[in-house]
Amino acid sequence: MTELDEIRQKKMEELRQKQEAEAETEQKLDVLVKRLLTEEARERLSNVKLVNKEVYFKAVQTIIYLFNAGQVQGKIDEEQLKGLLKKLTEKKEINIKRK
Repeated sequence: MTELDEIRQKKMEELRQKQEAEAETEQKLDVLVKRLLTEEARERLSNVKLVNKEVYFKAVQTIIYLFNAGQVQGKIDEEQLKGLLKKLTEKKEINIKRK
């Protein structure tokens, strides 16, 4: 085995480990989401996950934070999730005026 093959093998192993870790983390998040959201809200969040994973992870982090802080009682329904997603995806406009 040449040095180049060894490097490739190490890179492939690192990539596989990283993918396994991501899959495990995603599985844990899915379990939490099942406990914290209604069925309709979970469906909406899974659609968001397909379209934009960054917004999905932000939403899940926010939901977990809200529950840990005690700001939400019971399960989050679809309307509450819509409001949360709207807040997370709002674009802040910056206007620069030159004199």
